[in-house]
Amino acid sequence: MNKVHFSNITDFYSALGKPAPEHPLFAISTTDSSSQNNYQACLNTQSVISTDFYAISLKKVTAGEIVYGQTKYDCSSGTLLFFSPQQTFYSNGVTVESQGKTIVFHEDFIRGHALSTALKKASFFGYAVNEALHLSPKEQRLIANVIANIESESKLSYDEFSRDILLAHINVLLNYAERFYRRQFLLRKESHSAIVDSFLEKFDELLVLNNNNEIPSVNTLADSLNMTSRYLTDALKIETGQTAQQVIHNHLIDKAKNSLLESSDSVASIAYALGFAYPQYFARLFKNKVGLTPSQYRASQH
Repeated sequence: MNKVHFSNITDFYSALGKPAPEHPLFAISTTDSSSQNNYQACLNTQSVISTDFYAISLKKVTAGEIVYGQTKYDCSSGTLLFFSPQQTFYSNGVTVESQGKTIVFHEDFIRGHALSTALKKASFFGYAVNEALHLSPKEQRLIANVIANIESESKLSYDEFSRDILLAHINVLLNYAERFYRRQFLLRKESHSAIVDSFLEKFDELLVLNNNNEIPSVNTLADSLNMTSRYLTDALKIETGQTAQQVIHNHLIDKAKNSLLESSDSVASIAYALGFAYPQYFARLFKNKVGLTPSQYRASQH
């Protein structure tokens, strides 16, 4: 695939067949069935695109696919998508129902502002597979109202207050996104098999594939589950109150307890069988989690 990088919004708009934005570092645009031909001409190619700006897009994608990084966005119903600077993406055959709104703002527009730090902490800019934010009709109306406020402000004559007001509205949008993502995590937890179950099942599978010589990493597990590591960690945090690494450690300790009580294998052998390269590290982890050394735990249960 060809790679295309847009360092500024004006060039990106030109590629989309849109007039240059009034502000070179901030813009909001509308995509609908009558205007998406140019959009498709630019984005529905085999070109991989990256930019130097953030994008937040509210749209209902009814056909096609959007690939962000190495994985596909799960786009259905009202969807809020987030794109960060330098992240590659491409789309193919995308059809947008009704109107969609896209806000773009350059890194320089938020430089030195508190929102710059908030955006770096907003993990949903790193989400990908099955990780777009799907909105209920009520949530769509709320987000649409916030975007309408942003659009109204952007059409006013730019003055010394404009930047702070625009960024304040974007901050509200991010806060809603955080709230709605938490709701999405909880609903998926209730309506689908728990992520932690899939996570631990995949962990055991990969441990065996590694011949018990290496503990699978969070990144490897996330890739195997078709998730980004950031999304996986956030989902596990909502579901268990623990980070992905903490879930792994607790799972290994449970497996270790079973091995200590069900076999006469040495502590070192059990450590190696669980993928630890160094039995001393296993012993320290066990003591930290259980309050006893592996040998003390075994003795206490007999």
